[in-house]
Amino acid sequence: MTKHARLIKEANDQTLRYFTRRHFLMDCVKGLGAAAFSSFLASCGSSSKTLLDLAGNPMAPRVPQFPARAKSVIYLHMAGAPSQLELFDYKPALQKLHNQLCPPSLLEGKKFAFIRGVPKMLGPQAIFSQHGESRAWVSDHLPHFATMADEVSFLKAVQTDQFNHGPAQLLMQTGSARLGRPSIGSWVTYGLGSENDNLPGFVVLTSGGKTPDAGKSVWGSGFLPSVYQGVQCRTKGEPVLYLTDPEGMSRDLRKESINAINEINKQEYTTFGDPETLSRISQYELAYKMQISVPEVMNINKEPDYIHEMYGTQPGKESFANNCLLARKLVEKGVRFVQLYDWGWDSHGTDENLAIDYGFRNKCREIDRPITALLQDLKQRGLLDETLVVWGGEFGRTPMQENRDGKDMPFLGRDHHVEAFTMWMAGAGIKKGFSYGETDEIGYAAVKGKVAINDIHATILQQLGFDHEKLTYQFQGRPFRLTDTGGKVITPILS
Repeated sequence: MTKHARLIKEANDQTLRYFTRRHFLMDCVKGLGAAAFSSFLASCGSSSKTLLDLAGNPMAPRVPQFPARAKSVIYLHMAGAPSQLELFDYKPALQKLHNQLCPPSLLEGKKFAFIRGVPKMLGPQAIFSQHGESRAWVSDHLPHFATMADEVSFLKAVQTDQFNHGPAQLLMQTGSARLGRPSIGSWVTYGLGSENDNLPGFVVLTSGGKTPDAGKSVWGSGFLPSVYQGVQCRTKGEPVLYLTDPEGMSRDLRKESINAINEINKQEYTTFGDPETLSRISQYELAYKMQISVPEVMNINKEPDYIHEMYGTQPGKESFANNCLLARKLVEKGVRFVQLYDWGWDSHGTDENLAIDYGFRNKCREIDRPITALLQDLKQRGLLDETLVVWGGEFGRTPMQENRDGKDMPFLGRDHHVEAFTMWMAGAGIKKGFSYGETDEIGYAAVKGKVAINDIHATILQQLGFDHEKLTYQFQGRPFRLTDTGGKVITPILS
């Protein structure tokens, strides 16, 4: 039996299914439970407005609640948590304490992922200097990025309440440390849709050899319709798995098969009213369009030589540099949210690659030129004014040296730290050359301008034209939002 014949048989089988006795009996009792079923749908987020939106094009561009400064977001997440004390939070007082025993006041009542007993203090393993008109402190680990210090706003006192990677990454990317919540990219595409019918509204690019510790849930759609989840694209091999037509199937036959499948799905939706069926229809249509558009936009070979030199890209390889260039190309094509994850920032000192004075330096070299190029490229194309760029990890690193299980580590390293760390934002109405928040003299605790994770989310949504308290989705009997019950916009960094 040919592929085409099998598709026709599947369509006929589904049609016959509607004339079975079981189906007849199910129809007969529908009216008896209509009220209860309607209530159930509402509790699952399937309000009439949501279904109406999905019935058309769920990714159609929508108008935000108020005029927006940002049309798209590029979020650069350094999975594993880079040390703020070797990058942006200059603490000369910490250098004076190097190799001294940690004061008891820094340990009493505190929980750490690995530190036990009394560790030694660890001075900054970098040389700092001030840059630009803003006189921002940037270490010698990021010499290229230092030239862009006047383009960004640093958040020096970000706090979290999760000191393990998985929960901390979930909190940073979904607003909750538990599985099941939609990622920020999903919320953005749910609220705004996409400006390109032929590309996903939310694209994910990974580098560093692994995905984040929390897995692919960090770009999942949670309880939102699955059409809003992130689509992971690869920079090596096929951009999306199974994107090409199977051997022996022409483009026309692929279109016929999708039409047949979607016709079945429409009948399923008419009968059961499940919004995920509409998501499936939209995803089949998008997959067909992506066969042409994705290979084109994901191809960096045609970029001019000066662009490759600027980013440090290597076509055909998986790299953070390639992903930064792709991020620019994607927002240029109207993709709403581009998420970059770079794995390998967990500098515990367990081996040379995770040493704060060796492996960490190498990681910084991998991102320094590409991030700088991304900001410069967006700016020269007039895209930085409408693209919000966010950089950071899931937590910070301790001012003391890690002594796992009370024993000295073979290399210098820092443990996970929740009290304070640094992030930065640029573009789309963010103040240029500005620093907000301060930590104490050794970078242990935030003392001024404290920022919570939900505040980061509220600010991103604000720049996209949304009141974070009003972008909601009805689920399990109550309206949910990205910022849950917290969050406030970080107004001092807004221009």
